[in-house]
Amino acid sequence: MHTLVLGAGFSGQSIAIKAAEFGSVCGTRRSPEGLDELGAMGVPGCLVDSSASDMLLEQLARVTHLVVCVAPARQQPLQDPMLDLLRPWVDALSQGGKQTPLRSLEWIGYLSTIGVYGDHGGHWVTEDTPCTSMQPRSLARRDAEQAWQALGGELSVPVSVLRLSGIYGPGRNAVKDAMAGRARMLIKPDQVFNRIHVQDLATATMKAASTGFDGILNITDDEPAPPQDVIRYAHRLIGKSDSEPEAQDFATADITPMARSFYSENKRVSNERSKKVLDMEYRYPTYKQGLDSIVEL
Repeated sequence: MHTLVLGAGFSGQSIAIKAAEFGSVCGTRRSPEGLDELGAMGVPGCLVDSSASDMLLEQLARVTHLVVCVAPARQQPLQDPMLDLLRPWVDALSQGGKQTPLRSLEWIGYLSTIGVYGDHGGHWVTEDTPCTSMQPRSLARRDAEQAWQALGGELSVPVSVLRLSGIYGPGRNAVKDAMAGRARMLIKPDQVFNRIHVQDLATATMKAASTGFDGILNITDDEPAPPQDVIRYAHRLIGKSDSEPEAQDFATADITPMARSFYSENKRVSNERSKKVLDMEYRYPTYKQGLDSIVEL
């Protein structure tokens, strides 16, 4: 197995590290500084911009498992830089070019978001729930999901669409925010969010890769929870319960339109299918185990 991670940022780095347990791996970044960051983690990397470099073409010729972590533009019609980058080689293969890149490809993993489901009034949703979000970013994501599935059809390879909840882990979490004094406690009655620890995300991705899963999966924790519960728990973990941020009424709070849009959609996302089809055991099934592990580092 040779895994190529397109967009090895916060999530992609963890996936690349996990992928190294299964074979060789390469992660892409857009700057030399990004490659240095990957190198410090022991992950080989190559530069990617709007065109395919010789180094990237070498990777595409070897890749068996492709993980796409790069988001499309938040607009329609769809503008997905990675789809555009690969299109010439997909066309070449479809025309019988046996020596072109992508000829060894066996599987594609596309990292999407549970945001595509939209608002369901706090009720549980599964992979079969209709995607009703009208947010431009979610509409673009849904278009991208379908485009990557179509590309898999052209190449006759399975495509795992992994719909992720809010990603956290070492370096990006509520404990770090609490220590920095930048947490903000917005209170909206009955609002909940799901979350996913980045290491569980990496494990699920490589389980999907190694089994060649074809379809859509929610990759998320077991316990959707109010955001204020997470903030309070993080402050308790570091002994700062007496300095929790002041609670603010969401309805009157001064927040950005982007932040307000996230709170406009309320749902509880089920991960039962991922447990069944991937035999996935979440190491951090709730935010409490996840934050506990971060404090212990």
